[in-house]
Amino acid sequence: MHNIWLIAKREYTERIKTKGFLIATILIPLLMGGGLFGVATLAAKSKTTSHIAVLTSQLQLADDLKQELQHGKDSQMTVDILPARTSHALLNQEMANKELDGYLVIVPATDVGRRPTFDFTPRSTADIATSSAIEEALHHVLTKEYLARKGVSESETAALMAPVTLNVLGKNGVHGNSKSSFGVAYVLFFLMYMVVLLYGMNVARSIIEEKTSRVFEVLLATITPDELLAGKILGVGAVGLTQVAIWMAAAGLIAARLGATSGVQISMPQVVYFIVYFALGYALYSAVAAALGAMTNSEQELQQLNMFLMMPLFFSMLMLMPIVTNPNSLMSRIVSQIPFCAPLLMDLRISISMPQPWEIALSIGLILVTIYAVLWVSSRIYRVGILMYGKKPNLPEILRWLKYS
Repeated sequence: MHNIWLIAKREYTERIKTKGFLIATILIPLLMGGGLFGVATLAAKSKTTSHIAVLTSQLQLADDLKQELQHGKDSQMTVDILPARTSHALLNQEMANKELDGYLVIVPATDVGRRPTFDFTPRSTADIATSSAIEEALHHVLTKEYLARKGVSESETAALMAPVTLNVLGKNGVHGNSKSSFGVAYVLFFLMYMVVLLYGMNVARSIIEEKTSRVFEVLLATITPDELLAGKILGVGAVGLTQVAIWMAAAGLIAARLGATSGVQISMPQVVYFIVYFALGYALYSAVAAALGAMTNSEQELQQLNMFLMMPLFFSMLMLMPIVTNPNSLMSRIVSQIPFCAPLLMDLRISISMPQPWEIALSIGLILVTIYAVLWVSSRIYRVGILMYGKKPNLPEILRWLKYS
């Protein structure tokens, strides 16, 4: 333990005194939090400003649609009303010249009581915002026309179609903010993603640096490979825990100061479980990274094997939205128990909707078992791999390393 402590202390002090640690501690949460909340704010306040033409013989419908699109909730569009016989070739030429973003053709219904046909030709088929705004505006206009035909007054129609205010209450009955809660969970997810990957890869890079400089040959004269690996993982992990503790303390202070006015709230369980799952996730991924570092001789070779670290994290990112929309579904419960995904996905579920205690205990137990198994394999690869130079091992050779050690 004395040797492990010395290695861990060296790794910790060597990294925590650098300017990079200070910069990362300050900039990473600021950039991630500011970027995510900034994008969300811009998306919420932005309105589509496309310029479209409406071709129809139903002038009242076209005029109502124009008013809706020009002064709608999510649109501030420019609308030209043109005769139905206007040449499509001329409009296509205007779109090619970027003078028009699209045109909507309204064909009157042939049967009484049926809706007209709406054909929209956009300049870009990927312009989802314009298409969605037109669909919503058409729905509002057609609903208003239907109510008017049924004898409903304009004031009654406006009252019926007024937006509904939904009060979101927390468990203690206090008004909350769903968007802020989602934003907090989102930031915590990507913060976990970044720090687990960052510090896991730091272990691999540290091994490659010492392997390249032949420092290992000196160190192994006094300590065993297992002590060296354990000290390296503990030292780099302690740096990560220090950084995470600073982030969580700062987040708690900010939430306490702004929570009453902005609805941003970070609970103590969120902080505790974030630290717990970071420690578990780091231990798991750093063990894999240590094996990768021992098997490679340069940063270039390490990058080729990064897929073994990235694939579970990428899968976790793909499962982000399904879990956010339904955190207690069967699929969410299953994927959040996968050991390589649980640090991110179970912590995400905790931030959104607290799972059953047995689910959290099971995920922690599965991660611990997996950490033991991965460390068992990684330590044996590490014992032989750190002294192998100039040759990229293949699978049969790695299996021989396991047998030799």
